[in-house]
Formats: sequence, C-alpha cells, structure tokens
Amino acid sequence: KRMPDRRDSESSSSSSGDDEPDHTLANDLVVTKYGMAADIVNATLKSVIAEIKEGVEVGHLCDFGDKMLTEKTSKIFKKEKDLLKGIAMPTCISIDNTICHFSPLRSDPPVKLEKGQLVKIDLGAHVDGFIATAAHSVVVGASANNKVDEKRSNLLKGAYDALEIAIRSLRPGTKNMEITASIGKVAEQYGVKAIENMVSHQLERNKIDGEKQIVQNPGEKLKSEVEKSTVEVHEAYAIDVLFTTGEGKARDLDTRTTVFKKSDEVVYQLKMKASRVFLSDAIGKSGSMPFTLRAFEDEVRAKMGVVECERHGLMRPYQVLYEKEGESVAQFKATVLVLPNGLLKITGLPLDVNTLNTTAKLEDAALISKLNEALKPKKKKESKKGDKETEEKK
Repeated sequence: KRMPDRRDSESSSSSSGDDEPDHTLANDLVVTKYGMAADIVNATLKSVIAEIKEGVEVGHLCDFGDKMLTEKTSKIFKKEKDLLKGIAMPTCISIDNTICHFSPLRSDPPVKLEKGQLVKIDLGAHVDGFIATAAHSVVVGASANNKVDEKRSNLLKGAYDALEIAIRSLRPGTKNMEITASIGKVAEQYGVKAIENMVSHQLERNKIDGEKQIVQNPGEKLKSEVEKSTVEVHEAYAIDVLFTTGEGKARDLDTRTTVFKKSDEVVYQLKMKASRVFLSDAIGKSGSMPFTLRAFEDEVRAKMGVVECERHGLMRPYQVLYEKEGESVAQFKATVLVLPNGLLKITGLPLDVNTLNTTAKLEDAALISKLNEALKPKKKKESKKGDKETEEKK
C-alpha cells in the first residue's frame, strides 16, 4: 500500500508552475481544504454534543462521531481517487477526571453517561492531509435552569478564556513561551490549574504533531527541553487547553490504550504475521493519522498486532491519562490559521455561558485586552471596497 505522506498529489499544486506543489497556506487551495475539514469537524462536534444525555453509552458516541467524520469526508473530492481524506483524530469521550484519549473497545464493559458528569469530546478530520481538530466540554444535563456548580463553572470558563487568549496570541513574531505564560496566568486567575506538559502543535500536511509546540504548564524537566519557536505567517496550529480542579499531574492507570498513530521515523521488520497484517491495515485505513482499535473488525487480531508494533516504536500510543479521582478536567481545542490579513479560527464551538454559574473572572488588564482583540485587524477606512474584498479572499 502506498504511504499517505507522498508528495505527488496534483490537487494541491500551486499555480506558480513550480515542480514542487505548494502545501503552505500561501496556496488558496490549501486554505480551502483546511476549511472543508474544519466544517466537517464543527458539524460532527455539534452532532455528538446533541447526543450527550444521561444513560448514553460512550462507545455509541465514539462510533457516532467516527461514522459522521468518515461519511462527510467521503462525499468531497470524489473524482480525485488518489486524494486521501478521513479521520485525523478518532472521537474520544473523556469523562470527569479522565483527561484524554478514551475510545473504548467494543468488547469493553459499556460506560454510560451520568447526570452532572463533565464530558470532553475530542475529534478531527483531514482533507488531502490538511488537518482540522477540535475539542469541547459539556456537563450532562446542564441548562439555564440547572446550572453547573461554581467550581466547575470557573474551570470551564477559565479553560475557554485561556483558549481564546492563546488563539489571539498567535501573531507572527510571538514566542511560544509567551503563550505558555498567558495560559498559566489565566488558570491562576480562575483558581484552577493547567494540566502539566500538555502540548499544542503546529499542524503540517499529514502531521498532526508538527514541529513547533506550545506546552502548557511545563514541568521542570520539560522547561529546559522545549524548543523555543516563533509564530510565523502561513502556519496552522491546533491550540489545545486542558484545565483541572486538581493538582494538574497527569497519570496513566491501567486503562488499555486504543488510540495509536504510525511513527514516521522508525523502520523495523516485524516478526509476527498478525503484526504485519495489522500495520498494513492501519496504514491503509489511516495513513499517518491517529486511529482507534475500535475501527478494526477483528478486535482480537488488532489487539495482538499492535503489541509488537508499539514495542518496537512503529506505533505511537495516545495513552488514556487521568487526574486524581474526584477532580474534573475541562478541554477546549481549536484549529487556527495564521494568515497575512489576520487569524482565522476554523474550528471550535462557543461556550454556553448560560449554563454556568461563574464567580471568578480575569482581573489582569493585559489578558482582558488580549481576550477582546479582533482576530483580524479592522481595515483602514481609506481602503477601497475592491481592495478589501481581495484582502478577505486571501
């Protein structure tokens, strides 16, 4: 099977006549493909949230989201047979103190939602390798008449404000550590903690974990290891904020990892046939994107095959991580394009503040000012209408 990170896709070619296709955001077609993936992600996220009710099984929500992502991506670029598209992050539903990556197997005991649980939905899609991801948090059964308690209201509002401030900080020339510092300050003002060492990545074609990183609340060890970087025009980012009512230390318990992604750099000759078949199937289904073992018809063989692949570094595990029992974790994630005329937030849903009973708020003037910034600077009045339209199409 051909690898998905090939560079021969005609569909992304720039019109400049170069031999190399232009896979950057300077190419309008690339921006369009990001936008198409984003529309699918936003629609799916809304639909999954509408399904969240007391008594609903987590497995059903994961299936529902993944089916919708697959169906919607299959309906675009139908004529371009070589153009890969589909799930870029399988639907994960993580409850309360579960931080991330929970996508249970069909054979696992069913987990049913209960009233009052804080549910995080994380998912993504790609079109021709151009990735859009998003995450949102809701409380089961919350409404304007049945508001979320004060503690978790502050948690949700704090995480959402931190996301919006981080997005508005993605201006060309901004250093990644400045964004890290802002996220930390927001957590402090809302009386919550950012989960240690969680990473927001630059998005590149066929690469969900691109080169540049923004780490929230880096631990002592990671502080010295984080590569310093600067935001530049024509970059895409998935900004991912995870806040907790607890201490912010993530731990993996004995929950089986079900979400994996093929490692780009490792080559190893697998010994077991089951592992070779699994690897071939995984690449055929998902290429270099994360996938879930739920997607394999023969779950037993998939569970066997992944073991050798992971042991030798051919698969990167997305572990299910936990905060302390009794604590709550909120997550909000958005995909943002850094364009010459400003920022384009292409995924992410608004926070329903009517369901919250928030008592904390931002006091820091610089943070308030940043939160209120427009994503795109206002056009100068003297610019002609025609120029404005051209600008907005870029």
